[in-house]
Amino acid sequence: MSTKFGELNLKGKVGVITGGGGVICSTMAKAMAEQGIKTAILDLNEEAAKVVADEIEKTYNVTSIGLAANVLSRESLEEAKKIINEKLGKVDFLVNGAGGNAATATTKVEQMKPADLNTPDDTFFGLQLEGFDKVFDLNFKGTLLPSMVFAKDMVARQTGGIVNISSMNSYRPLTRIPAYSAAKAAINNFTQWLAVHFAKTGVRVNSIAPGFLLTNQNRFLLIDEKTGEATPRGQKIINGTPMERYGTPDELTGTLLYLLSDWSKFIIGIVVPVDGGFSAYSGV
Repeated sequence: MSTKFGELNLKGKVGVITGGGGVICSTMAKAMAEQGIKTAILDLNEEAAKVVADEIEKTYNVTSIGLAANVLSRESLEEAKKIINEKLGKVDFLVNGAGGNAATATTKVEQMKPADLNTPDDTFFGLQLEGFDKVFDLNFKGTLLPSMVFAKDMVARQTGGIVNISSMNSYRPLTRIPAYSAAKAAINNFTQWLAVHFAKTGVRVNSIAPGFLLTNQNRFLLIDEKTGEATPRGQKIINGTPMERYGTPDELTGTLLYLLSDWSKFIIGIVVPVDGGFSAYSGV
């Protein structure tokens, strides 16, 4: 990609993607590889990470490695970093993509009525603290720890970029998923804090807040398997999205590459909605 502004200046860089075995983050990794970035795909599922890395090497002829790593274990991340430094070089970019929700931190009802006190387990009162711990650990600490480990290379060389993956839930919390919404809001705040902290080091920190993407994880909630039509919850999402459709993982990649590239070298601490207008629409 080249214009009068110059190239994206990404070729030959080294990028780490956590949660890289999943649909969204593997798509991001492939977009990075297409621009010549050497990628390290990190995932709890080593096989999934290696499958993505192999596909990248075959398709884009760019070096990629798949590694097992736990974003909640500093020791695991340090071990991965050693391998990455040996095989790919110093880290230039980090995409914090690992995240997720937990059923024990999810309510069954969207809005509570007084009568629901008869079945409190379906409401706010049935939420489990262990579920909140799991969701906050995975989303927030799973962003914090990789940043602590991999940003050292960037600060030492006074260059690099971190892109955190937030969610539109961070701006407008969805019903039923309080822990996930709050954890993603914490990522937004951390993005701003770390961006300021690193502002004089040459390392830039920003975030992407995807809107609603149809994935294997949420398809059963949004699409009726028998009819193929939207579920009531899915229809609410479509009605609240001015473009009246779900996004696709590849529609996040333009924003990602922009935030990593020199084209955004005076941009830090922002959270970019990629949401089909969901955040701009009041419903009226």
